[in-house]
This record gives sequence, C-alpha cells and structure tokens, in this order.
Amino acid sequence: MGIMNVATYGYTMVAARVLGPRSYGAFAALMGVLLVVGVFQLGLQATGARRIAASPGDVHEIERSVLRVGNVAALVLGGLCLALAPLINVALRLDSLGTAALVGISAVPMTVMGGQAGVLQGERRWTELALVYVANGLPRLVVGTALVLWRPTELTAMLGVTIGQVVPVLVGWLALHHRGDRSHGKDRGHHGGRAVLVEMGHNSHALLAFFALSNVDVLVARNVLGAHEAGLYAAGVIVVKAVLFLPQFVVVVAFPSMSSDADRRRVLIESLAVVAVIGVVSAAGAKVLSGLALVFVGGHQYVLVQDQLWLFAVLGTLLSMLQLLVYSVLARQARYSVYAIWLAFLAVVVLGRLSADYQALLRLVVVVDGCLFAVLLAVSLWRLRRAAATL
Repeated sequence: MGIMNVATYGYTMVAARVLGPRSYGAFAALMGVLLVVGVFQLGLQATGARRIAASPGDVHEIERSVLRVGNVAALVLGGLCLALAPLINVALRLDSLGTAALVGISAVPMTVMGGQAGVLQGERRWTELALVYVANGLPRLVVGTALVLWRPTELTAMLGVTIGQVVPVLVGWLALHHRGDRSHGKDRGHHGGRAVLVEMGHNSHALLAFFALSNVDVLVARNVLGAHEAGLYAAGVIVVKAVLFLPQFVVVVAFPSMSSDADRRRVLIESLAVVAVIGVVSAAGAKVLSGLALVFVGGHQYVLVQDQLWLFAVLGTLLSMLQLLVYSVLARQARYSVYAIWLAFLAVVVLGRLSADYQALLRLVVVVDGCLFAVLLAVSLWRLRRAAATL
C-alpha cells in the first residue's frame, strides 16, 4: 500500500506540475468524482472482507457471491456514469464530453477490483492483496506520466488513470481463478447475491457520505472561487490526500479484526493512535519543511499556498481518522451514524459558498471535519463499550 500511495501521489505531483493550476484544477475535480464513484468498490470490498472475517467457514460461498455481484455492479455503474457524462461535463466545466466519459469507463475495472480485494482482505491473504495494490499504483504513474508529458491536458491525465485501473484486475484474477470449486455451486440465502448486494448498498452509502465529504471542498472551490484560487486549493489538497492515504494500511489490516474480534474498542483506539501519530508527524513536517513540501505539490506556481500546507496536512489527518471511524461503523453494521456525515457535507456546501478565498474555505472545512470527528468518536466508543458489556 505504501508503494501504491507513493506512486499515486507521484502521478498527482507530475500532473500538477505539468498541467498547471487551471488544467490541474479540472483534473482534481474529476478525481474527486471518481473517488465518490469508487465508494461502490470500497463498499463491496468491505462487504466481502467483513463477511469472510466474521464467517470463515463460509468463505467459498461468500467469495462466489462477492465476485459475481462485483461483475454485475461494475457493468451497471459504468453504464450509469456514461449516461451521466454530459452532466459531469457541465458541472465541472470541462468542455470535453470524452474526458467526462472516462469516469464511467474507469468505474468498471475499479468496481471489479473491489470484489477481488474484499475476498483477499477477509482471508488475510496479505501478499496477494499487496500485489493488487501495487498494480493499482505503479501502472498509473508510468502510463499516466508518459501521456501527460506527450500531451498535457486533463483528458490525457484521466486516460492514464483509466488504463492504470485495468492492471490490478488482472492481478486479482490471477490470485483467485485457481480456487477449485469456489466458482461453482448454489448459494444459501445468508450469503447469497441478494444479501451481499443489500450489505454492499448499506456500506456504500456510508462510504459515499465520507468520500462526498472528503471531496466536496474541491468541487466547492471549483465553482465558488476563481480558476487560479481553485487551482491553489487543489494543490493543497494533494497534501490532504497524501496524509489521508498514507496510513490507509491501518484501516485495511484492522478492519477484519474490527469485524470479528471481541475487543473491538481496543482495536479502534489503537488504530486511531497510530493514525494520529502519522498525522502529527506529517503536519509538523509540512510546517517546518514547507519549502520542500511545496516542491511536491507542484513547485513555484503554487507558492501562495506554501504557508498553509501544514493546515492541509491537519485536514488530511482528520479525514484519515474519520475514515477509520467509518469502517468501525461498517464492522458493527450500524446504520445511523452516516447521517452525521451528510450533515457535515451540507455544512461545507452551504457555508463554503461564503468563502472569499481558498484560506477561508480551508479553515471552514477543518472546523466542520473536526466537529464531526468528535461526535463520531464519542458515539463509537459509547456503543462499543455497551456492546462489550453485554458479552
């Protein structure tokens, strides 16, 4: 996952430097949309991982259902995104229907990968899962960099992402296709396709709320601020994403334990502590070494954002800890905490329209996400303590 995140971050850095603030702002907005679409991939992955971790005796049946649901969902989601391409084109002011259509094309392999990764994660097959993650990062860096150097537009930048999404699916297929009778047989109702689809829907809803919240600020900046200010904010968000995804391995490794271990509260607290330490170090580094950090967000074109990079790192830390809390909610299959996330989303959308510049928008998002984190943490610890007391 470290290799994947470094490669993904490297491609983002290349795109920011080569495209410049205006074109990179459009590409960042597209990536925000793709991350929101990716909640179905993550919802399916969480469903497969949770079910296998909680019911290891039914792994064959669960694998069958998860992979089948993933294939069908990929085709449906890809078709829907293609149908919405004109709307994406207008909403993001792309002036390129082909660029908007790449979101739908990317959604197909991305969703298929979600089912594959969920099976590997639930079975704790870390080596195979690691290879899938590496394949999800390196091809994007290599192919995408070649494309944007050839023709520096948001279309070629997005095309690099699309091509890169196919490689991890091939790796996942190689890891899973020699599994004997696991691809055949009749499903029982508990782990059948309908049950998996329903849980995927609930999980995707929670993750949709989180990723909508974590990406709506870029869309608000794109539509409220000027093109240059929006580009500056998008450059700062590179730091946010780096700090958000840097400790993502904690979520992946901890989630099966949060789904099956008796002491889920301890797992959550220890995981939050690890993420917090990584975040504090990242924010301190962005503050002390802001000049070096500026190099990694695109260079001198973005010098006006240099003094705020540490605050972008704080925002990334908050989002990373929020992500962990969301997965704790999924592990215990809670339903109502998601509405608090949607309230925070609405707060950013409504209040963000009052922002005069990117700094005001950044401070607003940090405050809203900080309040949401405090609420979800208090609710999660209370419910986990109650659950432990009943055992």
